[in-house]
Amino acid sequence: VQLQASGGGLVQPGGSLRLSCAASGSNFIINTLGWYRQAPGKQRDVVATIRPDGATVYADSVKGRFTITTDSAKNTVYLQMNSLKPEDTAVYYCYGNLRVFGTPMNLNYWGQGTQVTVSS
Repeated sequence: VQLQASGGGLVQPGGSLRLSCAASGSNFIINTLGWYRQAPGKQRDVVATIRPDGATVYADSVKGRFTITTDSAKNTVYLQMNSLKPEDTAVYYCYGNLRVFGTPMNLNYWGQGTQVTVSS
């Protein structure tokens, strides 16, 4: 299973970006998809997660500004980021908790990071 993220970049404060992450590879069942971020010198923290039933969880710092959605047909998770602030600057990692068909356990998978820089 591979997670391929895209969509980072440089944006001015108050601007918007949309991140995408597509899961591919062996047939699998999705338990949770999400996004984490890691700023320089800080630990990796959860930004938002979403389950197949649509249940979402957001970090307090992004509530009302970020929206996580999925396209189940494409096994893709999106993160729409609006009203971006300099403190949102970080490497963003997509995350999937998945179970490959024929295996007994859910495992965590990570995509490569994508840099988001919010600066004027």
